[in-house]
Amino acid sequence: MNIREQIQEREREYLSPYAMLSAESAGRLYPEEPCPVRTIFQRDRDRIIHLCRAFRRLAQKTQVFIAAREDHVRTRLSHTLEVSQIARTVAKALRLNEDLIEAMALGHDVGHTPFGHAGENSLDEIYRHYDPEAHFAHHEHSLRVVDVIERGGQGLNLSQETRQGILFHSKGMGDLEDDFALVHAPTLEAMVVRVADRIAYVNHDLDDCLRAGFLLLAQVPSDIIEVLGHSHSQRVGKMVRDLIQNSQDRPRLNMSKEIIEATDALKDFLLGSVYNSPRILREAAKVQGIIHSLFGVYMEDDDAFAEITAPAPATSQERARLVCDYVAGMTDRFANAQYRRHFLPAGFPSFEEP
Repeated sequence: MNIREQIQEREREYLSPYAMLSAESAGRLYPEEPCPVRTIFQRDRDRIIHLCRAFRRLAQKTQVFIAAREDHVRTRLSHTLEVSQIARTVAKALRLNEDLIEAMALGHDVGHTPFGHAGENSLDEIYRHYDPEAHFAHHEHSLRVVDVIERGGQGLNLSQETRQGILFHSKGMGDLEDDFALVHAPTLEAMVVRVADRIAYVNHDLDDCLRAGFLLLAQVPSDIIEVLGHSHSQRVGKMVRDLIQNSQDRPRLNMSKEIIEATDALKDFLLGSVYNSPRILREAAKVQGIIHSLFGVYMEDDDAFAEITAPAPATSQERARLVCDYVAGMTDRFANAQYRRHFLPAGFPSFEEP
């Protein structure tokens, strides 16, 4: 019995009857010889960390604050790590497959655009303009990244369960109450990542806003603070403990009514006071100008399009697909640089040292 088989045997003995066992995985899109040391889900996690360039670019992508000048504000990568930590804590307490949960969590946002959700919405709009049958959603693009784009078009060939969890994680601004009552997850591990994503972002987005002076704690409705706590660690801990206490030895996740209502109320407060605030929306309008302009120049200028790929696609729809992939993969910094390159004067001639 090799090491992987020993790990699989320990999973059978220890994990919850509701957990996804690595030995029972549906496998990969393209069959591979199993690793003698790592389970299929451990290999998924390692491929995302070591081989996925989109994962590394998350360090230069917006979470909430666009082009933030503050060094400690969350990025899409730090958000991903916080989701992973919360999800793994829940997994360990519920005896679920921690390796699968970590792989899903690390891969869930690799398809996110530059400039956060403002970039996502803008890319969806301009993509539809050039191809009315198309649309863009970051969770779907995350799956496209790991299946099609990474490793020069080979993809990472992840397990079916990790792929399902990446696709399943996004719920927009829906309430947790509806999620717990109505949503059927492909695995319990996928549901953990979906809920951990919400716990992570409502808490760290509030924390960033408070530290940046964008909000004052006194502006947060007092009933939310009374239930969840006055500090970041109190609020995260309260949600995580409540989720664990209400989900142990059960086939579905749940939280207490009090915590669900407070968490949903915090999400709604952030939606009105932060995500849709005039200051954020003004910056989002600038993002729209950048994304739309870049998409347009790559669609209409063959020299610019040559930056993406040399062979010309046969149809405008195929070209739009390639442009969408390229723009979605940009970091905030690279998108700004490309916009300056294509739309701002270069300052020629320059007598500065090269």
